[in-house]
Amino acid sequence: MKIRRGEKELLDSVERGEWVTVPDVKEEAKRYREYAQASFRKDKRVNIRISERDLAKLQRRALREGLPYQTLISSILHKFVTGQLEEKPS
Repeated sequence: MKIRRGEKELLDSVERGEWVTVPDVKEEAKRYREYAQASFRKDKRVNIRISERDLAKLQRRALREGLPYQTLISSILHKFVTGQLEEKPS
């Protein structure tokens, strides 16, 4: 199995014993689960116009990824606004 450099660094850190258990880990997990659920709540609707060609490409990509194309679009937008989407140099 191939792992990325960042994953290797995390694994090495764990193996060196640099990680400690958080006190009351169940409560912390619950708190962060609630944060995650709130951040992905989809409570607003947006209508946009895009080219038929772009929509067809999005739908094919979503099909390859195994998810609805609206979910793919939402994910792309989320990654963009949170700085997780990196532009390739041309």
